[in-house]
Amino acid sequence: MDGALGLWEAASPAHRHLLRGVELADSWATDGHMWLNVPYDCGDAFVADAESHRAAMSHREPYLTHAVEARDAIDWTPEWSRRGRGVATYAALRQLGRGGLAELVDRCCRHAHALVTSMGALRGVEILCTPAINQGLVRLLDPHGGRHDAWTDRVIGRIVASGEAFFGATTWRGQRTMRVSVCNWQTSESGVKRAVAAVSRVLRAGE
Repeated sequence: MDGALGLWEAASPAHRHLLRGVELADSWATDGHMWLNVPYDCGDAFVADAESHRAAMSHREPYLTHAVEARDAIDWTPEWSRRGRGVATYAALRQLGRGGLAELVDRCCRHAHALVTSMGALRGVEILCTPAINQGLVRLLDPHGGRHDAWTDRVIGRIVASGEAFFGATTWRGQRTMRVSVCNWQTSESGVKRAVAAVSRVLRAGE
């Protein structure tokens, strides 16, 4: 199961019902750089069948030295040389604790919902996906005609250029949309209000 973002919902009593049945998967994968805010290349894989995992990754050559008693990283990962990526993940989880991680997930979800619904109240914004967790989609409607795709991209560019907020563009069901994603632990209620105000200013300037 690709749980790059969603697997972290399991830490939240308010959201873990969305993962019902995930325990039946043979393997999980997730990213730490999203909700844990650790370096970008910190990813995790959880595999039910350890021997199949090792057989898929392990490689033997006569010029290599292999640990006999210790768990050798080259038997479990695609790389033969790698830094200790797990250290950052461990440190983040140790510092947050179970309660802190749940609070972080819930807070990001709350901010994402506030961002999308507040922007949806602005003239010229259509909500396409209200966040169930921390991801949402809005479409920006061209006030001068029906070129909504080009207008959406243009507005996103102007918001980013303002330096007040960063939103990315994506295509969903054939329509260009603005993606709202909240993962950063530093996102606050005041930050949400500033982002919505930035969107409002750009929209008003384009009317």
